[in-house]
Amino acid sequence: MLTLETLPHRHVLTVQARPSAVRLARRTAEQALAEWGVNPAHPTVGPALLILSELVTNSVRHAAVLSPQVTVIYAAGADCLAFAVHDRHPYQPPLYGAVTGAGRATRGLATVMELTLGLGGTAVVRGDADGNGKSIWITLPL
Repeated sequence: MLTLETLPHRHVLTVQARPSAVRLARRTAEQALAEWGVNPAHPTVGPALLILSELVTNSVRHAAVLSPQVTVIYAAGADCLAFAVHDRHPYQPPLYGAVTGAGRATRGLATVMELTLGLGGTAVVRGDADGNGKSIWITLPL
């Protein structure tokens, strides 16, 4: 089983839950991937950046009222890229419902799931221990 601890490269970014966070999170991902030696032309990188942008956008749009900050965790290994977007809003969206049309999901979340599954990746929502926040984790093969 893949865990964050098994990935040799990690970076954490915490930003204010404002629209500018999306651009900053994406630029930080591009810089981290370059530093880690991930080829920017790899077919996973473009979709991964779009997925990240959509998740940060969702936190800014839907969680900022309860979560003034958004934290992005980036990680990578030789054959895997993983990232999480964390906010302190308790709502946990039905990730797989976004693909099937079940549940309350945004178009952006449907795009996230279609891209993630199309790349052979995984997605999971992990709630905070106190029930007042969550992280959406995406893992993609490289």
